[in-house]
Amino acid sequence: MLYQNLLIEDRGAIRLIILNRPEKLNALNRDTLRELQTAFEQVARDEGIRVVVLTGAGSKAFVAGADIAEMNGLSPVQARDFSRLGQQLMRRIELLGKPVIAMINGFALGGGLELALCCHLRIAADTAKLGQPEANLGLIPGFGGTQRLLRLVGRGPALELCLLAQPMDAARAAALNLITRVVAPSELEAETFAIAEKLAGSAPQALRGVLDAVLIGGETSLEAGLDYETQAFALAFSTDDMKEGTSAFLARRQPDFTGR
Repeated sequence: MLYQNLLIEDRGAIRLIILNRPEKLNALNRDTLRELQTAFEQVARDEGIRVVVLTGAGSKAFVAGADIAEMNGLSPVQARDFSRLGQQLMRRIELLGKPVIAMINGFALGGGLELALCCHLRIAADTAKLGQPEANLGLIPGFGGTQRLLRLVGRGPALELCLLAQPMDAARAAALNLITRVVAPSELEAETFAIAEKLAGSAPQALRGVLDAVLIGGETSLEAGLDYETQAFALAFSTDDMKEGTSAFLARRQPDFTGR
């Protein structure tokens, strides 16, 4: 598919998806949200892709937010649909079953932070700024920010970000566990792809089991979550990769995981 707002590049089993609206600081409008939905549906169907790296074009922004010019003209009904469109995309990414890494190269504000929050790992340049500034516009986060922040960093930091509506630097975000790792801008791509390559070499079904157990089982009671983990653990024993991984360990060699 030919995208208007995205650039797609494959590096082996890693798919790089770049939001390509640098003149708008990669702001999310409806067309971009729909293109991202299509792009991640393609990833879900492509067995050759094991990891996704998501970033923004240019050096200033990952995604600076939703497109304010487009939002300004929405009716309440249209705003509801816009929110649901964004939330559906974020949930699709979150439940992709393959690791998604946000490579945060600059501003991740509003919808941009919400997009990063649905990714499984977040690697940020130490110059990045993150925040939920919607209250400054008379709004609240609409793409899942209130809920994912609450679950990821707890009530206090979630309220700090959403009520004060002030961006925080990457070091503060890392201290709150909002960011997985912080590196110098010159090291961001190398560090992100080193992690992506490690994940790409792992057993895909095992990674999916981890993601499902944490993201789905973790939203249930402890007893239900433990049962979910047990079922995912048992299912792993049906895979060729489990046999390969255990055999490689016993033979003291590197495993060659096929995803089966």
